[in-house]
Amino acid sequence: MKKITALLTLALSMAVFAGNKGIDVIYGEDNRVDVIESTDSMYVELARSTAALVRNTRISTRSNGTVKFSGKSLKARGICSEERFSDQTTTAHCSGFLVGENLLVTAGHCIKTASDCANNSWVFDYKIAGKHDTAVTVSEKNIYKCKKIINRELSGISKDDWALIELERKVKDRRILKTRKKGKVRVGDELVVIGHPSGLPTKIADGSTVRSLKKKYFVADLDTYGGNSGSAVFNASTGVVEGILVRGEKDYVNAPGRNCKVSNVLSQSGGRGEDVTYITNIKELLN
Repeated sequence: MKKITALLTLALSMAVFAGNKGIDVIYGEDNRVDVIESTDSMYVELARSTAALVRNTRISTRSNGTVKFSGKSLKARGICSEERFSDQTTTAHCSGFLVGENLLVTAGHCIKTASDCANNSWVFDYKIAGKHDTAVTVSEKNIYKCKKIINRELSGISKDDWALIELERKVKDRRILKTRKKGKVRVGDELVVIGHPSGLPTKIADGSTVRSLKKKYFVADLDTYGGNSGSAVFNASTGVVEGILVRGEKDYVNAPGRNCKVSNVLSQSGGRGEDVTYITNIKELLN
């Protein structure tokens, strides 16, 4: 894990990753790793049940049944070249995770209307296959259309933020994630988040803990960015889903004297923290 040391203060324009409210930050060490770099077999298995939300216009199918994705690299979007993952393609604009044979959870602000449902697809195994890869290619069978929004909540008052999605067909080749059915996480519980920071291929980020509990969400020091919205936040020991990443600190800040941006970095206990909707807010998952 690489430690980023710059601490700066100006936010990256939201035009870079339009549509994401999960604007987040690095706390202490940058704990993000590609799936192929993870040494924890449980985290790797959990990553198989996470998905990227990708606009249909960015997906192209080859004759051999594989799919390629269009999108600019972080560097091409104005992020400094020394930033981690700067050469990787950014295509996803939110994250989600499997909670039933054909059921997926994401943030409520990620998918709001029937049009959003129709114009986007959910992509499993959206990850790099080799250490030096910069783009993603997956099998066509890993692309799932959104059939309908079963239920969702997005409240500016309570800050509740989630959506339950029905996929067009059953997902048969990966596990349904276990979700908390009652009670809440505790302050100090260790966490891991899996999703698509800045629209990148799947990243696993551990080394975080619960800071505080609110009525509809909890706060934690997760290393997440825009694109992580909708990511599953797991108990790091049990692999049970505790919540959905929805909001947080600013992603990137201007590099002094340069025409590019770097990650916004705080101390492990600094900043406002990242907001995570309780998975138990979704009543359909409590049975």
